[in-house]
Amino acid sequence: MKWLGRRKSDNVEDRRGIGGRGLAVGGGLGGLIIIALYFLLGGNPDQITQSLQPGGETSPGAAGQPLSEKDKEMGDFVSAVLADTEDVWGTVFGESGQQYREPRLVLFTDQVQSACGYAGAATGPFYCPGDEKVYLDLSFFDEMQLKLGAPGDFALAYVIAHEIGHHVQNLLGINDQVMSQRGRVSDREFNQLLVRLELQADFLAGVWAHYARQAADYLEQGDIEEGINAAGAVGDDRIQRQTQGYVVPDAFTHGTSEQRVRWFKKGLETGDIRQGDTFNASNL
Repeated sequence: MKWLGRRKSDNVEDRRGIGGRGLAVGGGLGGLIIIALYFLLGGNPDQITQSLQPGGETSPGAAGQPLSEKDKEMGDFVSAVLADTEDVWGTVFGESGQQYREPRLVLFTDQVQSACGYAGAATGPFYCPGDEKVYLDLSFFDEMQLKLGAPGDFALAYVIAHEIGHHVQNLLGINDQVMSQRGRVSDREFNQLLVRLELQADFLAGVWAHYARQAADYLEQGDIEEGINAAGAVGDDRIQRQTQGYVVPDAFTHGTSEQRVRWFKKGLETGDIRQGDTFNASNL
């Protein structure tokens, strides 16, 4: 991606370097990786933070490590991608007579306090509708490349665009409609609703990529393939097979690899938000 020199967003909160002891999660680093893989891209922090206990208060400077040049470059990259999502969704909302309310994106290390509660790096990237913020521990992208085989800067951009997709859903009232069904339907039925919510976020990430691809000076050869590969890498079936050795379809909350790729590609090809109604789709 040719992101250097492009506009950077003012909506990034960089909390990296703010220390405090980590959150205690059973299973050691291996367990953290497994949990992170499962909750990658939209995992509900409520489902994991209930089992996380803060191991100490967070205080500025406790970690005391200045940002490296690579850390700074990653922060700039995230800021540039976020700015592009702001431009795209501001235009899309404006064309329908609505105003796009820009979310904030929080970069953190190890643990973070959000309106959805405490979360650690194991939660993976997530969007919290309570404060309309996306939370990212950038070290997770290393695991994404090493454990999931999803390298490349556009794979990272897809992750960000997916989480911004959840913000779009929140602004449109879709998230509230889905979450209102928790406790009213069976766990199996609610999981099916979550799958449709996640697949729609993949579609919305594809809509952003559609417009990014139109900017000839932005994407490079192979970028779109990186995004498609990343979508396929985080399917429930693939992650369950990798982490537990077998697949349990009734426990899916994000969709299969094939489904995630299909909806991302549909958004990419159409760029039409009206074609992303996963909730009434007969074939996911």
